[in-house]
Amino acid sequence: MTTYINVQQLQFIWPEGEARVFDGLDVVFSDGRTALIGDNGTGKSTLLKLIAGLLKPESGTIAASGLIEYLPQELPLRLGDTVADLLGIAEKRKAFLAIEAGDVDEAHFNVIGEDWDFLDRSRVALDELGLDHVDFDRTVATLSGGESMLVGLAGRLVRRPDVLLLDEPSNNLDGSARKRLYQAIRRFNGTLVVVSHDRALLEHVDAVAELYKGQIRTIEGNFSVYEQVLQAEQEVAARMVRDAKQDLARQKKELIATRIQNDKGASSWRREQRRGGTPKILLNAKKNAGEASSAKILIAKQEDVAEARERLDEAEEALRDGDGINVDLPETSVSSHRDIAIIKGLDVNGLYGDGLGLHLRGPERVAVTGDNGAGKTTLLRAIAAAARVPHGFLTQRLELLDDDASVLDNVRASAPEADEKVLRTRLARFGMRRDSVFQVVSTLSGGQRLRAALATVLSAQPAPQLLLLDEPTNNLDMSSIRQLQQALTAFRGALVVVSHDEAFLDGLGLTRRVELTRGEGIAVDVPVAA
Repeated sequence: MTTYINVQQLQFIWPEGEARVFDGLDVVFSDGRTALIGDNGTGKSTLLKLIAGLLKPESGTIAASGLIEYLPQELPLRLGDTVADLLGIAEKRKAFLAIEAGDVDEAHFNVIGEDWDFLDRSRVALDELGLDHVDFDRTVATLSGGESMLVGLAGRLVRRPDVLLLDEPSNNLDGSARKRLYQAIRRFNGTLVVVSHDRALLEHVDAVAELYKGQIRTIEGNFSVYEQVLQAEQEVAARMVRDAKQDLARQKKELIATRIQNDKGASSWRREQRRGGTPKILLNAKKNAGEASSAKILIAKQEDVAEARERLDEAEEALRDGDGINVDLPETSVSSHRDIAIIKGLDVNGLYGDGLGLHLRGPERVAVTGDNGAGKTTLLRAIAAAARVPHGFLTQRLELLDDDASVLDNVRASAPEADEKVLRTRLARFGMRRDSVFQVVSTLSGGQRLRAALATVLSAQPAPQLLLLDEPTNNLDMSSIRQLQQALTAFRGALVVVSHDEAFLDGLGLTRRVELTRGEGIAVDVPVAA
């Protein structure tokens, strides 16, 4: 059976919104796994909610085959609920247990219907997601955020949907849980649409649908194929921009030359008039003919310039992402012999015997990885407390920013002695220019908030020589992650990053990894080959 989602001429606007989120959107998703990507704020989550029927479009049609299941970014959880509640089988299980105990009330049979293997399917779904230790009566309050998300996914899979919608499912999952998620995605038969910025997950899809400027185009293949296609397109676009700029410059020069030539023609007529000897009627006829010809040539050349400018505008429209981060941070450099931080006997709920130890020296670039609850954030905080050099700490929620202050005021607070012109120049290098520096932080998008936080911490006086980051890519879109990598590449001090995003870590030039294994109480310090 073929499964599908068919969206035609979709229009949607939020009740309090001024601009439409979608204005005539057309897209078809069919059998297989499709990644829906795009910058934050483009409407990816909104589209999933519209398809799931949680939002109503202003106009247009949405058709889908069979049963649709939707897993949101944040599950609505009641701490007193059980795993059976989260799976959506609590009522059926209650009826099943009553029948098993000898209660043959017809109402129990009506609850179960024909679905007599629901308990077996639920157990298998949990086990396949690595939740074999989780029983149906366990309360939600005892689950981690990642475990809750996986139970929620299991519940959707148990209902055997034809269409499955997943919104950032790998957020809050550790490395091992992510691998089990990827396996579940590969096993799904039907139409699956997943919104994600997780590079490893995006390699397991059959197609990439990009939401850009209110429209969607689909490229067959995984994210690596999409990147190759986009890179080739952008190389062509950059070449067309260069050619269009050269053409516009040439047309402007020719326009200037035309004006100069016209002025010479007018001067020649005036000289002939002063010399006299030419009948006035002939002189005026010559003047009128010259002016008409000059005006015609001038208008034609002005049209050439306008057309060249339009071609440049069109070429620049196809060229993306001019807001990269391009900074030089020599003040963050640190000697290779400098002790950055020394940790000894750090207790993490008794998981590691005599405790964790770590010695940072010089401009090391260290990744801290491991399962949730293994002590990664605890280790970061200990490093911050033991730092022997100026340091900055970017937490998951970027709490260093004052939400009620402007971007410029946040940066100024970290460098009170710096000249405002210097600070604005620094902000411009982080892609925040002109009036955007006066925006209040609470109004910023996720990517803008990241750039403001980076500018604030990296502009501090004294400059940080140690930078600590805790899951920095959570909730960031792909372009924001790329900008973060650009900034961290420019940083010359010691870097310690907690992350489950292997693709992000691979782009940081790591010198070693600290792998924390909670279940075995092991901390492994692994050098990374250059």
